[in-house]
Amino acid sequence: MTTMKQQHFFSFSLLLFFFLHSTTTLAQPVAAPASPVKPSPPAPPALVPSPPAPPALVPAPPAFAPAPAGPTNVTKILEKASGFSLFIRLLKATSTIDQITHQLNDSNNGMTIFAPSDNAFTSLSSGTLNGLNDQQKAALIQFHVIPSYIPISQFQTVSNPLRTNAGDNSRYKYPLNVISYSTSSVNISTGITNSSVTGTVYSDGQLAMYQVDKVLLPYDLFGVKPPAPAPSPSKPNKKSKAGDSDDDSTTPDDAKVDTSAAVSTVSAMAMQNVVVFIVATASAMFCL
Repeated sequence: MTTMKQQHFFSFSLLLFFFLHSTTTLAQPVAAPASPVKPSPPAPPALVPSPPAPPALVPAPPAFAPAPAGPTNVTKILEKASGFSLFIRLLKATSTIDQITHQLNDSNNGMTIFAPSDNAFTSLSSGTLNGLNDQQKAALIQFHVIPSYIPISQFQTVSNPLRTNAGDNSRYKYPLNVISYSTSSVNISTGITNSSVTGTVYSDGQLAMYQVDKVLLPYDLFGVKPPAPAPSPSKPNKKSKAGDSDDDSTTPDDAKVDTSAAVSTVSAMAMQNVVVFIVATASAMFCL
């Protein structure tokens, strides 16, 4: 019985404790709503460090003018075009290529070259080149070079005959005549050969090279030469002494000498006869 009372007391105590606690909690004033939190102002952007100032520019040294381009290499152009091996060989063998290089480097007049193809050389008569000495071969190749730049369009207005590098500076020594009716029709006459320009190999405002279908043979080398004058008769040497020569042939001078001797002999005999006659006549008169 006592135990049951204790259990009831304990349960009642717990219930009382819970009731008192709840009352206290409800009796407390309701807390005021929390004031809205003001957003903090945004932080200022972080300062980005400015890039370092570029270093002071050091003035660049003055640029040198480009070196002047050397003269155009004629043989390389012809080799690249192909079909001019014989002409290249003669340019080198006669040293004409050195003359061309010198003129292109030291002159502002430019140059025009008529380049015969290999077929043009092979069409020559047998022995045409073999009959020339070194000086004549050089003149033949120089005959294909004009010491001035002539574009294809100006052949219609050039003054003939054209002066070439062959011979002296006269335009009438190794003359070359060009007749052109259009840029596609250019004919060349040497007095021996009539050739045509078949194409432009190279042109740059200073050097012009044109392919021709025949080798240009100058009249000064291959023209009909006048017959050589007959040699004047040679005068025989006078004999200084009789018997210097064993030749028994009588020359006009010898005839003169012999005639003079004969006259002298006749004159001496006549004088001798006159003297004998005078002596005989004197003796006869003395005897009388």
